[in-house]
Amino acid sequence: MKFINILTLFAFATALCTPFSTAHAGRSCDAKPLSAHTIERGMTLADRTRTALDQSGAKVVVLARAGQDLSKYKLRYSHLGLAYKNTDGRWLVLHKLNSCGADEASIYRQGLGEFFLDDLFRFEATWVVLQPDVQEKLHPLLINTNQAISLHERRYNMLAYPWSTKYQQSNQWAIETLAMAMDSTITTRRQAQAWLQLRQYEPSVITLGALTRLGGRISSANIAFDDHPNEKRFADRIQTTTVDSVMAWLQRSGLGLRQERIVL
Repeated sequence: MKFINILTLFAFATALCTPFSTAHAGRSCDAKPLSAHTIERGMTLADRTRTALDQSGAKVVVLARAGQDLSKYKLRYSHLGLAYKNTDGRWLVLHKLNSCGADEASIYRQGLGEFFLDDLFRFEATWVVLQPDVQEKLHPLLINTNQAISLHERRYNMLAYPWSTKYQQSNQWAIETLAMAMDSTITTRRQAQAWLQLRQYEPSVITLGALTRLGGRISSANIAFDDHPNEKRFADRIQTTTVDSVMAWLQRSGLGLRQERIVL
């Protein structure tokens, strides 16, 4: 498996000059230039997040942003990544991004500036600091490129069914990778999903009518429903891995501490 699109680490000033591709996850896909105000707020959010993470004493957190308005689905956040403190003291985020409208995705390594330098729906960061033993197991895996991408599936579906391996969306990749870090015997996605089920991860349930599902499949290559069980799909109950469900599970399972956030 080839690891592509790993971005180099940028200082904040460098991130301001970085041209953005159409890779995205959990945000709108409108091609429009970033305004000076948007850049300023994004960098401020990144800087405040960095300060808070440094003060926490953590070296690995699950970090999320609000790139889209998902309130009609009763969701607050749209996308998460695994953020870790690098050996040089800077924070990086490893996360999965989809090219706009495409049915494939890649893993990216970005600085906080890039993670938040976007046309966000809401300038808000949230994170859960993982328990010390979880951090110790996950940190070396995130630094090791080959290990970090070993459960990555290129076929992308924004609403991928959490207990199928046909597709994989961004939040799903993150918690499957977390499962692999926690259990050294895990080498496949099936095994990672079994670990998550055993520890009672519960995906979000989104209600989507038949016309909405049909429209999504026709108009977007990155939305599919053929990995969902028929009894759930035809009942208009779509289960998928969301930021909100992951953050709640991390605290409920004892893998993480309380959820923190910064709002500009």
